[in-house]
Amino acid sequence: MERSEALADPVPPEGTPVLGAPRFRSPGARTAPELVVAFHCDAPLAGSSRHCLSGVDSVVLARGDERRATRRSGERDLLLELPDRWVSSVHARLLRRELGWSVADAGSRNGTLVNGVPCSEAALHDGDVVEVGRTLLCYRASAARGASDDEDTRRLDGMPSGLSTIAPAMSAALASLPAVARTPLPAIVVGESGTGKELIARAIHALSGRRGPFQAVNCAAIAQTLLESELFGSRKGAFSGATEDRPGLIRAADGGTLFLDEIGDLPIPAQAALLRVLQESEVLPVGATRPVRVDVRIVAAAQCDLRALVSNGRFRADLLARLDAFTVELPPLRERREDLGLLVGALLRRLAPDRCDGVRLEPGAARALLRHAWPLNVRELELCLATALALCGDGPIDIPHLPAAIRGGQALATQPSGGGLREELTALLHQHRGNVAEVARLLGKGRMQIHRWARRYEIDLASFRR
Repeated sequence: MERSEALADPVPPEGTPVLGAPRFRSPGARTAPELVVAFHCDAPLAGSSRHCLSGVDSVVLARGDERRATRRSGERDLLLELPDRWVSSVHARLLRRELGWSVADAGSRNGTLVNGVPCSEAALHDGDVVEVGRTLLCYRASAARGASDDEDTRRLDGMPSGLSTIAPAMSAALASLPAVARTPLPAIVVGESGTGKELIARAIHALSGRRGPFQAVNCAAIAQTLLESELFGSRKGAFSGATEDRPGLIRAADGGTLFLDEIGDLPIPAQAALLRVLQESEVLPVGATRPVRVDVRIVAAAQCDLRALVSNGRFRADLLARLDAFTVELPPLRERREDLGLLVGALLRRLAPDRCDGVRLEPGAARALLRHAWPLNVRELELCLATALALCGDGPIDIPHLPAAIRGGQALATQPSGGGLREELTALLHQHRGNVAEVARLLGKGRMQIHRWARRYEIDLASFRR
């Protein structure tokens, strides 16, 4: 069923794929339908772009020498050119209808697919993946408006690592960060595991202009019996095994930035000593009688709400008051899917610097990346790509090269029964030319289960082999 653009997406029933789930939007936020160029399968380093469809009645998807969006003056249409040799000169059109948007193939050589299924025309619903040539685009029925109607990751060159984004949720979180970074104010970075809290801390340091080092400390990884000496230093003879003076991690960051990850795990005594650092700009090493001056900017990170820890007595209220000059709340990856292409490109450059220019993705693998929930966020995406690079050899990254939780079969397993299951099964049969054994292997099912599904949904398996 088509949806009105004026209505917010309802909360989907349990089991609905995350790709189609609505993103959190604060009350009163401006929203509009959008089209995201998510992946260029033959050029994954090319990044992505997002295009607002407000005020537009049609979108033409065409082949061009570079990715380019053109809004014709005085007309309500958008020309989106894609550098993909498998895309026809005019490949497909998105058309505004009374209750939403639809996509129609324009007589292309290679056809147009929606969620992996070939179609001549189809109504679009939130989260649908449109495939033209070897380029995947994602349609959002109601997304937060960005800074401009057309945003492209290619315009983000030169930004510190961690600050590049075209996702409104991430842009809003980072809007004030450059100005705050140039001050000595402490900051707190809050976000789920794997969202890139240390990257943001490093970006704050890079923007601050501080000449000292960046020192990262995982508060949860240091034994509590050693924590104070590790952080604040110790004098020779202060305790058994202290055979020399040690400056400690805070003094190691003198003149720079100290990143305290998982600060909520600091024991109360260490919190009291850290408060002294913030209030007096000095540390008292274990076993010392005189404090030592230190110039350090503190950035703390937490997965949980520190105010909740204050309420149950696990975190000092006065320390939180000193730290909480500025807070960055990072959205999870599932709320910034516009950045998937950007992140994949950046991670491929990091993981395979010598061969990243030659890495390719099969459309099925790119579709699986778009569909996955990413519960462990960017860290999980990095591990996924590292695994795929190890398995694909010199060939393109395909579904079998992805971790089991991310393969198309896992996405299918979470689908509700009915049309969604049929569409995914049809997509895999189309991709593998009706090879039932291969589809069964990818889904972790027996061949007879594929035949049973085919009979249930009246799918002609022979038609995919022709």
